[in-house]
Amino acid sequence: MTTTTHDGYRHEALLYRDDADYLAGTVPFLTDALAHGQPAMVAAPPDRLDLVRSALPAGGAGIHFVDMVELGHNPARIIPAWQSYLDRFPGQAVRGVGEPVWAGRRRAEIEECHLHETLLNVAVPPETPLWLVCPYDVEALGEPVALAVQRSHPTYVERGQLRGSPVYAGLIELQDVFGGALDEPTAPVRELPFGDHDLGRVRQAVREHAAALSLSHDRVDDVVLALTELATNSLRHGGGQGLLRTWCEPDALVCEVSDCGCITDLLVGRRAPQPSDEGGRGVWMANQLCDLVQVRSGDAGTVVRTYTWL
Repeated sequence: MTTTTHDGYRHEALLYRDDADYLAGTVPFLTDALAHGQPAMVAAPPDRLDLVRSALPAGGAGIHFVDMVELGHNPARIIPAWQSYLDRFPGQAVRGVGEPVWAGRRRAEIEECHLHETLLNVAVPPETPLWLVCPYDVEALGEPVALAVQRSHPTYVERGQLRGSPVYAGLIELQDVFGGALDEPTAPVRELPFGDHDLGRVRQAVREHAAALSLSHDRVDDVVLALTELATNSLRHGGGQGLLRTWCEPDALVCEVSDCGCITDLLVGRRAPQPSDEGGRGVWMANQLCDLVQVRSGDAGTVVRTYTWL
């Protein structure tokens, strides 16, 4: 991999097939960062972190390593982590390696990782001197993921060659995903329409469904709080009413709130709300309390779906 300095934001993918590919695409990139005195953060699964450390001088001393399995458990938490790291080095050129998808991730998680990657194209201002490389194991993940990666990254490295993506769609891809529809559940669904005076009924319905699945008391409380916040959002910003749906999948309790409102902030739930903010707290809270949160919004309304793994 050829390295160079950078003045603005670069978001590129690394399509790798084996350990040698992975190291060729990351180690020179990181050693070059150290040579230029640039801060560097690597967020990847533990086995990838160990591989990179073993190949770097002094075990990667001076590089910030983060377990992506923990950080990216909910992909909506990744952008805040990158922003927090950038905030530590204002005005400095920074490099990053971020691997959000690995073999074994659930379908819904991979969908949200794709949304995360499309959001990265707008979350970082173009003048920000961040060079971010996102590795993907195309052998393990398959062709559909590889194609999605090329739609969400303007450039990618494959077999040591930097290429412009012919299918990169930028903001169009982001709007298509964010404004698209989620798959309808195949399991039996419980529905509860709610209005201004029904938050107590929402809390009760969620608590009863969660408690019946033998979730711990703390996890039940987390789900109830998250759905209460989302229902409150619907009452305040979604036309004063909404619909709660809950159902079970083999490995998850799924809860969903929908309304007729439209979210215009594509980064909703991915920035810590400030005291002056008029909205955004509900989705932010849900992202802190739930294992996965899916937000889709457009002219037809808004759907926020939460997953709690069993």
